[in-house]
Amino acid sequence: MKNINKLGLGTVQWGLPYGLANQHGITAPETVKDILTEAQRHGVKVLDTASLYGEAETVLGANSLQSLHVITKTPKFATSVITDEQALQLTRVFHQSLQRLSCNKIYGLLVHHADDLLVPGGEKLVAAMTELKEKGVVENIGVSVYDGAQVDAVLKIFKPDIVQLPLSVLDQRMLLNGQLERLKIEGVEIHIRSVFLQGLLLMPMSQVPAYFDPVRPLLERWHAAAQEQGMTPVQAALSFVRDIPYVDTVLVGVENLAQYRLCLEDFSVDASFDASNLACNAPMFVNPALWKI
Repeated sequence: MKNINKLGLGTVQWGLPYGLANQHGITAPETVKDILTEAQRHGVKVLDTASLYGEAETVLGANSLQSLHVITKTPKFATSVITDEQALQLTRVFHQSLQRLSCNKIYGLLVHHADDLLVPGGEKLVAAMTELKEKGVVENIGVSVYDGAQVDAVLKIFKPDIVQLPLSVLDQRMLLNGQLERLKIEGVEIHIRSVFLQGLLLMPMSQVPAYFDPVRPLLERWHAAAQEQGMTPVQAALSFVRDIPYVDTVLVGVENLAQYRLCLEDFSVDASFDASNLACNAPMFVNPALWKI
């Protein structure tokens, strides 16, 4: 299968009822087991989880994760200053994550909310993660970001090994602004999320919430472009991000095995998708954290 090693698994639906288009709630543990078995069979590597994803880490820890690159994230500190106690909390929660995951060490630890690094004392979180890396319990450290301004601010504080960021046919902000290229020049591993914009890009137009009315013509143009290029919306959305040379891993969240098998097939299509004229620069429509639905 084409570039299948670039396809990673997001696990938020395995611990929380997440996603605009999620109809089924939390994925059952036995279904997670089946998906992980299929992923390992195809050589899929990256598994992205977080301490904030409900029971996701515990569900994962009931399975063999040896051949997978497991990445988890820090708690959310949501404070105007980072204290020594919060740096200790980061370390404590990380060790709890290892226990839940039944792992002695993992591939990556990311700051879940980049703004936690950007307040006074943020460097204490970097120091705590660096110490964990030096002890050999985590191989790579990094950050999850929402926009290019956060990328620029983080790079002034430290050079992450991994940056996870949103990118899709509609949300091309960090591609067009040059941040992806800058990260790659710095030697950073780039992981992409929100490829389907929480399922918005896959919804029939009749089901799209009224909130998106201002960009309805753009969404219609997107569906028309996929059809004109002979691709399903899933194939078009996946192949667009897959074929960006700066991208190392494309994270997808799936709710069941059939969905995952289809995702593997769709990720492997030979065609590339041309997403010219589909970029939306309004964060209120491409950043799910800002959606008012």
